[in-house]
Amino acid sequence: MAEVLKFESKEAASAAAAARIAGRISAQLDRDDKASFVVSGGTTPAQCLDYLSGYSLDWDKVLVALSDERWVSGDHEDSNERLVRETLIKDEAASLNVLSVYQDDLTVDERCDSLQSQLPASGFACSMVGMGTDGHFASLFPDSDSLGASLNPDSKRFYVPVRTTSSPHPRISMTLSALLKSDEILLLFFGAEKFAVYEQAEAGDKTYPIAALLAQQNVPVSTYWAP
Repeated sequence: MAEVLKFESKEAASAAAAARIAGRISAQLDRDDKASFVVSGGTTPAQCLDYLSGYSLDWDKVLVALSDERWVSGDHEDSNERLVRETLIKDEAASLNVLSVYQDDLTVDERCDSLQSQLPASGFACSMVGMGTDGHFASLFPDSDSLGASLNPDSKRFYVPVRTTSSPHPRISMTLSALLKSDEILLLFFGAEKFAVYEQAEAGDKTYPIAALLAQQNVPVSTYWAP
């Protein structure tokens, strides 16, 4: 069962999540001299990433990876990488390294293959993901034709191509098994509608992809929520 932390405001939830991520990164740096973590795109994590950019860490030794990305260039207005560069890779975190997903000389499927070997062998300090009202996390949408394999916690595939009616762009997403290479997973989302979906998924409703994340027992999940 996931730990549920409720906050009075989005700002408070975002600040608390940023503090937790910074702590996890610091602990991995103490242990390994290098660290890596995962963040999602979209509007929900923006304030958390902004707070995180203010922490004084050895950011030049840290790699951030994207849980998912639209198949657009890193400077495109719809790019998650662009969001991360604008909200996180600045101030104290200006020297942070990012693992880019988009590569214009490859197809989506080819890029999924080439990314397989680029995840750090030591795993992630933590991963932060959001959740949609349809129960998706990363880009693991209910209508994805590869959803079953993507939610297999024992899969050897770390990235999958995703085509969904929810997006005008093809996407690449980390699989559940890739995210489970983390010491902890933070689930950050807001609003009563999403919390109702979360409760149904936690109760075992497998129509929501997030249910697979909540059901696994290998990695602790901490839920950060505000109205």
